[in-house]
Amino acid sequence: MRIIIGSDHGGFALKEAVKQHLIELGHEVCDRGTHDGETSVDYPDYGRAVAQAVVAGEHDLGIVICGTGIGISIAANKVQGARAALCTDPYMARMARAHNDANVLALGGRVIGSGLAADIVDAFLNGHFEGGRHVRRVAKLRSEEAGVKSGEVRLTFADG
Repeated sequence: MRIIIGSDHGGFALKEAVKQHLIELGHEVCDRGTHDGETSVDYPDYGRAVAQAVVAGEHDLGIVICGTGIGISIAANKVQGARAALCTDPYMARMARAHNDANVLALGGRVIGSGLAADIVDAFLNGHFEGGRHVRRVAKLRSEEAGVKSGEVRLTFADG
């Protein structure tokens, strides 16, 4: 599988561990940076680059890592067609693929260790979109995304 990975300085150490794990599993890995953990860099740059490469079909899946995983997942999700999921355990990773057709995994380098990260990555990579009732839901996400990108504004309020 072709996987692209990227992180900011806060996710650098975990990125390196995840990258090594992926290589050991025989995956083709493209590292978009950052390439050191000392220089402060901006997570939106790396989240966007990874998501764009996945959406463009250059890679099968992406993995993004920052300190908490929150900022870089938000950045990746700004790319139309990206469905980045911040996962903190293997169950979340399996469900992200099965129910949400996630194509980018986000991790927090200051939140989880390398052993747990490897388990999460394995669950994500081995997961598959279930289709069925989830197709309609993912289609709604795509529709909302297209509406937002075209400038249309939709506000929905829950009764209550």
